[in-house]
Amino acid sequence: MNSKLGVKLGEGGCAEVYAWEGESKIIKLAKPNTIIEALQAELHHSYIAWACGLAVPQPFDMQEVEERWGIVFERVYGDSIMKRFVDTTQERSRHKQLLHVSEDYLHARVTAQMLYQIHSHAVPNMPSQRDNIKHDIQRAQYLSEAEKARVIELMDQIPTKQQLCHGDPNPGNIILRENDAIMIDWNNASVGNPEADLAEYILMIQYAILPVNVPQQAQEALEATREESIRMFIEHYGKLSGIRDADIEPWFVVVAARKLAADGISEEEKGLLVQEIRRRLHSTPL
Repeated sequence: MNSKLGVKLGEGGCAEVYAWEGESKIIKLAKPNTIIEALQAELHHSYIAWACGLAVPQPFDMQEVEERWGIVFERVYGDSIMKRFVDTTQERSRHKQLLHVSEDYLHARVTAQMLYQIHSHAVPNMPSQRDNIKHDIQRAQYLSEAEKARVIELMDQIPTKQQLCHGDPNPGNIILRENDAIMIDWNNASVGNPEADLAEYILMIQYAILPVNVPQQAQEALEATREESIRMFIEHYGKLSGIRDADIEPWFVVVAARKLAADGISEEEKGLLVQEIRRRLHSTPL
C-alpha cells in the first residue's frame, strides 16, 4: 500500500476518493471504466478553472497507486449541496417541522451565483461544448437516428458562444464550506453556451429520481420543492446575467438528449427524458 494513501473518503461512478499525504490533500483514483486520457483532461480543465481564480480545489498532479491513476487535489472540507439537503430534510422531519417551499433548500441561488462566475470567463484550449454534446447524442440509446439528427440540427441553429461551462452542475458537485461554495468535478468542462449548463441544472432538478438509499423525507422534499427551486435558480441567474427563460428554452431538448448517454442516472429518469424530447420535437416546426 502506498504510504501517502489515507482513508477512503467517498466514491462516485468513475472514481474513489482517498486522503493523500495527511489531511490537506485528496487523491481521486479512477475506476476501470475511466481511461487515463479522461483524467488528463480533467486535470487540464481543473488547472484552467484554478487559473481563472474560480472557487475550485487546487489541482496538483497525477499519481499512480497500485496500477491505478488518480489526480491529487486540495482537500475541501464541507458538505455537498445534496448532502446538506438530505440532512436538512431529515432534521426537519425529526422535529416535525413543516417544509416551507419558499425556502431555498437546494441552494439554487448559490448554484446560480457559482455558474455565473464560471460563465464570466472565456478561455482557450478547452474542448468544444457542441462537439461533446454531438458525440454524446450520437452514442446515446433510446432515440432513433432521425430523432438524433433532428436534435443536432436544432442545436446547430442556436448562435454559438465561447464561454467557460462546467458541464455537470448538479447539487453533488458544489461543496458548501462556511460562507463559500466550491465547484468540483471539472471532467465535462468545455467552451460554449452558458444556457446549456442552465438547461442541464433545470432538467436535473425537474426529473431527478433519487437513489433508493436516500431517506424518504428527502424524496418527498424534492418533490415538494422542485418547481420553486427551478424558479429561484432562473430568477437569480437572470438578474446577474440578463439571460431569460426564452434563451434557455432551445437547449432543453439538446441537453435532454445528451443526458441519455450518462451512466449516473436511472432508466426511469431516462424514460422521462425521452418523453420530454419527443414532446418538444413534436411541437417544434421542421
